[in-house]
Parts: sequence; C-alpha cells; structure tokens
Amino acid sequence: MNTRGRRRRRKGTILVLTMFLMVCMIALLALTVDLGYLKVARTELQRSADAAAMAGAWELIDEAALSRDSCPYYLEQDARTKAAQYARLNTVTTQGPALDYQDVLVGYLPNPLDPASQMLFGTGLTPNAVQVSVRKTAGLNGEVPLFFARLLGNNGSSLQAQATAALVNNVIGWKTPSSGENLDLLPFAVDEYTWDNRAMLGTDDWTYDSETGELSAGSDGILEINLFPQETGAPGNRGTVDIGSNNNSTADIARQIVEGVSPQDLEYHDGEIKLDENGVLFLNGDTGISAGVKDELASIKGDQRTIFIFREVSGPGNNATYTIVGFAGIRIMDVKLTGQMSSKRVTIQPANHVSQGAIPSSDPTKLTSHFVYSPVWLVR
Repeated sequence: MNTRGRRRRRKGTILVLTMFLMVCMIALLALTVDLGYLKVARTELQRSADAAAMAGAWELIDEAALSRDSCPYYLEQDARTKAAQYARLNTVTTQGPALDYQDVLVGYLPNPLDPASQMLFGTGLTPNAVQVSVRKTAGLNGEVPLFFARLLGNNGSSLQAQATAALVNNVIGWKTPSSGENLDLLPFAVDEYTWDNRAMLGTDDWTYDSETGELSAGSDGILEINLFPQETGAPGNRGTVDIGSNNNSTADIARQIVEGVSPQDLEYHDGEIKLDENGVLFLNGDTGISAGVKDELASIKGDQRTIFIFREVSGPGNNATYTIVGFAGIRIMDVKLTGQMSSKRVTIQPANHVSQGAIPSSDPTKLTSHFVYSPVWLVR
C-alpha cells in the first residue's frame, strides 16, 4: 500500500475514534444531567417531607384541651391535614406533591430524643410524633422525569423521602437550653387539688384573643382559678417557691417573673430542675406573693408561662418546703394585690406553653405536666 493510502486510512481511523469519543462524551454529559436532576429531586422531596412532618407535629399541641374538649381523633386529623398542606407548598420538580392516607403516620415515640425509637400506634397515649413519606411514583405524583435517558427507553425514576418530627408533651422538668436562654418558669406553685378541680372551682370571666394578644372581660370556655389567696398550709407563705438560692429576695422573684429563670439560677439545682424517680421535687418556699411584684406580674399578662403544682407544703414562710408533683402551662389574666385580703387575686388560665429545655418523662402512663410542650424538632 502506498503512502497516500496509508494516510487516508489513518485519517479515517482517527475520524471514527473522534466520533466515538464525542458520542461517549455526549452520553456521559446526558447521564450527568439526569443524575443531577435526580439529586435535585431527592433534595426537594426531603425538604417537602421535613416541612410536612414539622407542620403536622405542631398540630399535636392540643388547643381543644384548654376548654376540656380534647378529642384524639380530631388531633390526629388536624396533624394529617396540616402535613398534607405543607407537603403541597414545598414543590418537587415544580409540582406540589399530594399525600395518601398511609403516607402520614401519627403516633407516640416513647423516647423522642432517640432517633432509633420506634413509633407506637393504637396505645391510647396522646400522640407526640408525625412521620411523613413524600413519593414520586407512577401511582402518585408521577415519576421524576428524565431527559437523555429516554433515548434508552427510561422515561422516569421513582423516588421517596421520609421524615419524622416530634415534641415532648409530658415534661418532668427543665435543664439549661443549649442556647443558654432563660426559661419562662414562674416561681409560683398552685395546689394539686385546685388545679385538678378547675371544673368545680374555676370561673370563666376572662377572654384572651390570640389574634391581638388582648385580654377582655367575658367567657371563652377556658376556666380560670385564683393563684392568690389560697390555703397552702404554711402560714406566711402564699405559693411562692425558690428557684435558685433558698433565700431569693423580692427582687429575685421580680426578675424571674419578667426575665425568666436564668442558667445561673439553675446552677443551684445542678443545671436542671426536675421530678425525681419518685415523681416529686422538693423546693424551698419564699415569703409569698405580695404587692412588691404586682407590676411585674401585670407586665406579663397574656403571656404563656409555666408554674409548679404542689401536693403538700410544710413549715412557715421562708422555712416552708413544697412537694412539687407536676407543672402547668398558664397565662396571667388579672392581677390585684392591694386592698382587702378578700379582693386580692392573681387570676390564671390554662395556656399551652412551648418551652426550651424540657426534659421528657420516661413513663408515658403517668402525666406530670399539663399544657407544657417542647418545640418541635426533626427526629429523623
């Protein structure tokens, strides 16, 4: 073969190889585009599942229970409805995904702090967790469309993401939050009998408007009780407890009313204040609710706080010891601490209080808190 023929053959071979390499590069580019699109779709699916689970879990804060009208069925349905709403609001490949009934599970996590904790269903326990699955399949929401893979007969891919969000709804105490912020705990305690018998002892004279944050006279279906005066069994003590030093002054109480319990206050309790293994907490009593803190109490009217529930108290004044057995979320509706003893009052109403630093109970059969919750977080 002459030189010219060899050159033509060599050029032909190079051309074929060049074309082959170009086809491979185009195929690789096509695969990269499709894989990148699938990665974006997975991220969007997870975002939608996270948002739906979080939104559903927030609905487990039971507003109806405040007026003694709680229904587990409606609580679960509200969580499902809210989860579906937020799944649709977070689009996946430009589409707001729909959820089937089985895609939203509402149940109870025995230990929501443990990502491996198994969710329980049909236990009769108040739910504290929502699990959401968001799917793009041929049967629901359509598969994630592919582009260049269609040349190979693959038009789409099925993907799914799952998320579980939870809250603490049975609290045995508090520890210093990781943020270091103060806790909205009031240094006051109400006796167990009065709290448990609100239906018999309470009145319905005040209304709180959640839209405006305003208080007004009138019935709203949520009963109030008077925190003061009350019979504590301790002369000279009217339901005030020491959180922190056993010698809290009126200034300390005033500070805690307005600013909350500080990490420095909790240091007196080794960084946390909670019920022990027997379900009790012993706190020293203070000199009691007085006109010295009326302005501070009035300044937080309408705001949610948590108070202590005590079973018994022994000793007078600063020497009183309270046996604390639980906690309650409340808001102050009215304050009058001057004038005749018979007219003095600190009127409180049950209110759902979301608080950082909540320590969950390990015994779901024993209720230790009322209307007190942790913020919702993603468990897994």
